[in-house]
Amino acid sequence: MARLALLSVSNKTGIVDLARRLVEEFNFDLISSGGTAQTLKDAGLPVTKVSDYTGSPEILGGRVKTLHPRIHGGILARRDIPQHLTDLENNQIRPIDLVVVNLYPFEETIAKPGVTLSEAVEQIDIGGPAMLRAASKNFAHLTVLCDPAQYEEYLQELGQNNGTASLEFRQKCALKGFSHTASYDQAIAAYLSQSSQEYSLSGQQLQSLRYGENPHQPAAWYQSGTTPTGWAAATKLQGKELSYNNLVDLEAARRIIAEFTDTPAATVIKHTNPCGVAMGTTLVEAYQKAFNADSVSAFGGIVALNRPIDAATANELKKTFLECVVAPSCEPEAQEILAAKSKLRILTLPDLSSGPQDTVKAIAGGFLVQAADNAVADPSQWQIVTERQPTPDELAELLFAWKVCKHVKSNAIVITSDRTTLGVGAGQMNRVGSVKIALEQAGDKAQGAILASDGFFPFDDSVKTAAAAGITAIVQPGGSLRDQDSIKAANELGLVMVLTGIRHFLH
Repeated sequence: MARLALLSVSNKTGIVDLARRLVEEFNFDLISSGGTAQTLKDAGLPVTKVSDYTGSPEILGGRVKTLHPRIHGGILARRDIPQHLTDLENNQIRPIDLVVVNLYPFEETIAKPGVTLSEAVEQIDIGGPAMLRAASKNFAHLTVLCDPAQYEEYLQELGQNNGTASLEFRQKCALKGFSHTASYDQAIAAYLSQSSQEYSLSGQQLQSLRYGENPHQPAAWYQSGTTPTGWAAATKLQGKELSYNNLVDLEAARRIIAEFTDTPAATVIKHTNPCGVAMGTTLVEAYQKAFNADSVSAFGGIVALNRPIDAATANELKKTFLECVVAPSCEPEAQEILAAKSKLRILTLPDLSSGPQDTVKAIAGGFLVQAADNAVADPSQWQIVTERQPTPDELAELLFAWKVCKHVKSNAIVITSDRTTLGVGAGQMNRVGSVKIALEQAGDKAQGAILASDGFFPFDDSVKTAAAAGITAIVQPGGSLRDQDSIKAANELGLVMVLTGIRHFLH
C-alpha cells in the first residue's frame, strides 16, 4: 500500500519537485490543503485535497482545514500500539508517514512598514504549528519537514535506506520542527507584548562552531526567528569556515561601517575595536587610508566596506593577511582577483545598516537587555562652548571622529584628520591612559588633528595634553561637574570644544 504524505506549505519553494519525486520514485500518495493542493494540481501531480480526504470543507475562509481527527489521528498514531491501529481502522484513517509544513509569513508581515495589528494577526498560523508539533512528537513513526532546505536530504535518506528515513534523521527533523514553532511563537509574543515584564530569547542553530573565544569553549551560531536576516542572510563567496571571533568582529565592523553611507568608507577591525577607519573619494582610497592608519594592527584584521568591492580595492586587499572582508557586493573581476587568497573569507551583505534593536548580556542568574545604541549624531544639536568656532571642515571632521569613537571600547579616545583615524585609545581603565595611547599612535600627525572622547573630561589635564600634541578641536559629551575647567583650558589654548550632550560608553 502506498504511503501517505501531507503537504501544506506557505513557502512553496521546491515543493513541486519534492512531491513529484515522492510520487514517482517512492510510491507516496499526496494530500494537501488550499494553495498547496492547487500548486501540485497545476503541476500535473495526483493530489487529494484535505477537505476531500476528511469529508469536511474548509471553513472560516480557510482558518479551519487541517484541524480534523483524520489528519491528527494519522499523524499522532503510534504504529507499535495495537489500540492505535484499531482506532485508525475503525475511523478509516490512514497513517501519515510524512508531514511537510511551513508557516504563514508572520515575521515578514510585521516587518513591512505600516502593517496593522489586524493584518499581523491574520498571519498567525494555527493549523500549521499544530501539525508540526504533532508530527515532531511522533518522530518515532514519521518524518516532519519544515524547511525547503531539508527536502533533498530527506530524499537522499529514502534512497539510501530502502525508502525509509532513519530514526536519527527523523529525530533531527523533529528538533527542527519544535525549534521552528518555538521561534514562531516567540516572534508573535514579542510583537503582541505591550510591557517589558517578560523577555524571551530563542533561535535556530545554524551551525556548530569549532570553538568560542578560546579552543576550550564550545560554541554555536544561532539565527533569530524563522527568516534569515543579518549575518544569517549573508553570502560567503569564498574562504574558510567562519569562527566565533570572526562573527563577533564582523558585527563590530558592520556597526561602524553603517555610520557611513554617503561617501566610500572602510574600516579595519581587531578584537572589536577599529584600528583604522577612513572615508575617501573612491573605495580603494578609503581602504588604503584605513589600512595605513595602523598597518601593524591591520594584519589579520576584519575589513568592512560600504561599497561593492571593485578590482582596484581587491588588488589592495590581497596584499596582506586578512581574516574576513564584508561588503554589499563584489564585482566579478574583483572576485576573480581575490580567489588567489583562497583562505580569505569574503562575504557579501547587501544591507549592512540593519542590526539588532536590543543588546543582551548574560549575567549570573539572568541577563541584561538594553536598547541598541542607534542614536544618530546631529551636529545641529551640539553646543560649541569655546570662543573659537569650528570651520565647516573642522565640524565635518569632528562628526567623523565622533561616529568612530562611538564604536571604540570605553574609555575611548579617537584622533582623526582628513576623515582618517590617526590614533585610537581603547578599553583603558582611565581616560588619561587612552589619551596617551591615542596621541602616541598619532605621533607628529596629531598636529592640526581632531580628538573625540566617548565620555566627559572630569579634569582639564587631558585637554592640555591634547593641545600640547597639536590637537586643535575636541568633541566630547560634556556633563561633568567640572566641564567649565575643560572649557576654560580650551579657550586659553585656542582650541575648539564641542559638547554633544550624549555619550557612547561601550563596555
